[in-house]
Amino acid sequence: MDLDLTWVNVAASLTLVAAVVVLSAWLRLGITRGVVVAAARAAVQLSAVGGVLIVVLRPEAALVWSWLWVAAMVVLATGVVRRRTRRLKPFQPSIGLIVAAVIVPLGVCLAVTFGLGVFALTPTALVPVAGILLGNSLPTTIAAAARIEELLSDERGQIDAMLALGFDGSSAIRPQVRKAIRSALVPQVERTSVVGLVALPGAMTGMILAGADALDAVAAQMIVMFLILGGVAFTVAVVVLGTARRVMTPDGRVARPLYTQAVPDGSPANPPSRRAGLVRRWRLDVFARAGRDGGR
Repeated sequence: MDLDLTWVNVAASLTLVAAVVVLSAWLRLGITRGVVVAAARAAVQLSAVGGVLIVVLRPEAALVWSWLWVAAMVVLATGVVRRRTRRLKPFQPSIGLIVAAVIVPLGVCLAVTFGLGVFALTPTALVPVAGILLGNSLPTTIAAAARIEELLSDERGQIDAMLALGFDGSSAIRPQVRKAIRSALVPQVERTSVVGLVALPGAMTGMILAGADALDAVAAQMIVMFLILGGVAFTVAVVVLGTARRVMTPDGRVARPLYTQAVPDGSPANPPSRRAGLVRRWRLDVFARAGRDGGR
């Protein structure tokens, strides 16, 4: 399929991006800079990647270059997840755990897709299939990591109450683990549930436009969608459970502080947060009043 596109077409597609920027400024959403930076990064990255893919995806190119490209994607995905969980230091998931969470579902996806002959193992198939899985897993995993951070911090009182009632640390944080995994997977489950009715997935559409039989395209898309759903769920569960396990102390308690705040260079490594200071002063005030009143 030949496309005759110009940079004018690309510029026209920025209309809705500009609308988001205006809406953010009007409602003070605080995402204006993020939207602009994301769009600029996408343009630069896609331009650079396009130049490399011209060489990597040539029909006569050696397959090893495609495998190296997939390896690079795994490294980048691992680094992004690692950065998104750095507030949990020293309790953030280990690099080994994150790598396993990324590689295992990717390996299963590639084994099923190419081992069963869904697609031929060529550079033009290997890189896109790997990119589809990683592209769906990465934002969902980042959302899960951010959510477990928030829950472990915001619901600390509930966790402490359960510990005080005799629950072990694993049971005390289980509600937060469930919430984080469930909230991260809901968008992927919803996308899967409406595929074909509201959304026409890219793999199927591309195969049909390339001249493939419609039923073959549907079967291939079903395989890819099921692998994506399972792979995303696996990666999210491993990262969230790994995070929850790291915040547990050897004696079954929940470590504190749950995460460290970013501080300027030269500042103390773990300064007490303003919230912790207020809670501490409140407790001291309560104890002082109780002493003055004779415990009444």
